[in-house]
Amino acid sequence: MARHVQADSDDNARLPVIEVDLEVGGLPKLLAYSTSLSSSALEYRHENGRRYHGYRDGKYLGPNDEQESDRLDMLHEMLLVMMNRELFLAPVGSPPGRVLDLSAGTGIWVVDFADNYPSAEVIGMDLSPLQPQFVPSNARFLVDDYEDDWIYQDQFDFIHGRYLAGAVKDWYTKPEGWVEFQDWDVDVYSEDGSIKGTSVEKYYSVVCGSFTKAGFIISPCPHLGEWLQEAGFEEIHVEKYRASVGGWPKDKYYKTVGVWNLLQVEIGFEAGAMAVLTRFEGWSKEEVNVLVSGARKEVRDPKVHTLADFYVVYGRKPKSSTEA
Repeated sequence: MARHVQADSDDNARLPVIEVDLEVGGLPKLLAYSTSLSSSALEYRHENGRRYHGYRDGKYLGPNDEQESDRLDMLHEMLLVMMNRELFLAPVGSPPGRVLDLSAGTGIWVVDFADNYPSAEVIGMDLSPLQPQFVPSNARFLVDDYEDDWIYQDQFDFIHGRYLAGAVKDWYTKPEGWVEFQDWDVDVYSEDGSIKGTSVEKYYSVVCGSFTKAGFIISPCPHLGEWLQEAGFEEIHVEKYRASVGGWPKDKYYKTVGVWNLLQVEIGFEAGAMAVLTRFEGWSKEEVNVLVSGARKEVRDPKVHTLADFYVVYGRKPKSSTEA
């Protein structure tokens, strides 16, 4: 049975219905950096019991502490399960020469890619120096803001990014190079209406609304194919995956995805809400904790069948008219 579909439109009807399991209970190379780190990259922001990036303070509202790093690594494993152990879907062909991972986070995708393609030079870019020091010899990391003016024009055969929230302003691949972006549609739902009126629905309504008010594009994925087309890319492909939250599905694949998703989202509820609500909405830490606690409690309930869609979108940069 197909676990995903090519998404030409918002067509949940083509995705498989996930059957509920009625018997389920509860939760069954040294020197990786190319330059010396500036003091601003290491002077973190600490507030409400969490740690945030110091370089370009406020550009990203998620924490960068050990708890968040563990969550991101869990999410990486969950996506590998969803995507049949594939790191990417773009048909890059022969091993690419230079590869860039935007918002590299813990660096786990960069390390995996470098291990799989030892002839490639793999660069990870992030606002925080969270990545390991001991990495494959063909991998390295940069502390930088990918929204800045770049010196990297036409340098990469493949650019990969996850959870970028639509912030990329340009696409710095070589002609005939590939880009691939992977992101969530945070408009969570249930097929049977079981999410209606729950604290889970309230959480996403409040938090996503606050991100939107603060100027963030919180759900870019339905637009990624259109944006690539507007940027002049060709051979654009949109793949859409359905992810359960919790161990309630009867199907083994969806149950496995759901348990991984539940583990990461229980941590992610606070990570996603704390900064945006306290900085932009005037909430106290205690008020955020009440919202988070309610969402955690109900997302564990096997009677609440929360679903979310995950998109993988890729395209190829064409040759210029002078190269064609």
